[in-house]
Amino acid sequence: MSPWEIFVAIVGLALITAFTRAFFLYPDRDLPLPGWLRRGLRYAPLAALAAVIVPEVVMTDGRLIATLQDARLPASLAASVYYFSRRDILGTIVTGMAVFLPLRIGLGW
Repeated sequence: MSPWEIFVAIVGLALITAFTRAFFLYPDRDLPLPGWLRRGLRYAPLAALAAVIVPEVVMTDGRLIATLQDARLPASLAASVYYFSRRDILGTIVTGMAVFLPLRIGLGW
């Protein structure tokens, strides 16, 4: 690619990014959204988080894990149990890491 093509690509991507990030700032009034869409958008952050976390927990090198001797599985289970019993995010992270690190570092899972 020539330097000119790279420059045009960078400027184009910057403009597209700026437009999409500021899209909801342009109108003077709120955009009318149907009720079903408003309800559905409430679950978008959870769906995005699940789309990032679940493949990381159940896959390695693009394939499903072949053994249950993987530190991510018991750590995820312990963190989930803690969260659903206490509803505390920081404790969930600490619990998951408290199970994950000894299994990964200590046992080499």
